Amino acid sequence: MAFFSDFLWMAGGILLLFGGGELFVAGSVALALLLRIPQIVIGLTVVSLGTSAPELFVSLLSTFQGDDGIAVSNVVGSNIFNVLIVLGMSALVMPLRVKSRLVRRDVPLLLGVSMAVWGMASGGRLTWQAGVALLVATVMNIVWEMRTAGEHPEEGDPIDESERATPRVAAAKLAAGLVLLVVGSQLLVKGAIGAATQLGVSETVIGLTIVAAGTSMPELVTSLVAASKGKADLAIGNVVGSNLLNQLVILGLCATVSGGEGLLVDPVMIARDLPIMVLTTLACLPIFWTGGVITRLEGGILVALYGLYLVEQLLLYRAPTVLDEYRLVVVVAVLPLLLVFLTWQVVSWRQRRSVAVPSTGLGE
Repeated sequence: MAFFSDFLWMAGGILLLFGGGELFVAGSVALALLLRIPQIVIGLTVVSLGTSAPELFVSLLSTFQGDDGIAVSNVVGSNIFNVLIVLGMSALVMPLRVKSRLVRRDVPLLLGVSMAVWGMASGGRLTWQAGVALLVATVMNIVWEMRTAGEHPEEGDPIDESERATPRVAAAKLAAGLVLLVVGSQLLVKGAIGAATQLGVSETVIGLTIVAAGTSMPELVTSLVAASKGKADLAIGNVVGSNLLNQLVILGLCATVSGGEGLLVDPVMIARDLPIMVLTTLACLPIFWTGGVITRLEGGILVALYGLYLVEQLLLYRAPTVLDEYRLVVVVAVLPLLLVFLTWQVVSWRQRRSVAVPSTGLGE
């Protein structure tokens, strides 16, 4: 009976998330038109701040309760989920055209922040000084995004006049969408944690997978809705911006309020999950660069890689005796194939570029 009630919580959460995603995308597009700001910048700032609210709520609550493991694993797991599942599934819905500013500026910035967080956490704790530094970087990044909003207006998605709205209507859609997204994600996480606990799954796995996936549902739903409507700017910008803010804002705030002892980071996470987070971000560069489009094939590969990550998590705690063999298969077979594919993509793209007329941008 308890398991059935947990299932109902999850189902209700998913329904609220889809409704919230529709409203939030509509409100953010209307806001972009009102403010004459490129939609990719709205995706990197307003949409990202809104869809990162569940991660912020869960991680801060965990920090106040002294559960640093959930606070950190939620952010790391969410970032991995965002790149592999949110981007991957969005590309499966519709191939996503990548704007050149993402390759030139936003993804390298995300990669740099991810490596910095890994370095800060390598000692086993994120200190309050590190938290303050991350928050200062947050302010600098938002100011930078707003100041450079109009540098490349030609890279914005085509404007649909039917999407215009009054400021009051745009604000109402954003607010209603955000409320539904936050409430829906909390219902989903509550049901998922309850079901996982009854099935005997460990708290570490819950933090990195179920909680991370649950709090990333707003990003997933928002990006899927945006992709289905042809709003690639919002779909991609939402993921990149959310991953930035997850580390800068959420980890920054959690480390700052953790006090003198700092935010404890699990050694396993330092050795495995943080490097995976950095590698998934690094993998975006060749995928984003080649042809300026994330294809359905590339989206499928990203989703498949998350499947491998989930198997690794489950084997670690449920069947550790076969974990070494599994890792050997991944290292010997899967990783070389992935490297060959990425290399082939880059070489093919360069060959196409050499015989094509030079263009002015990646997304053209």
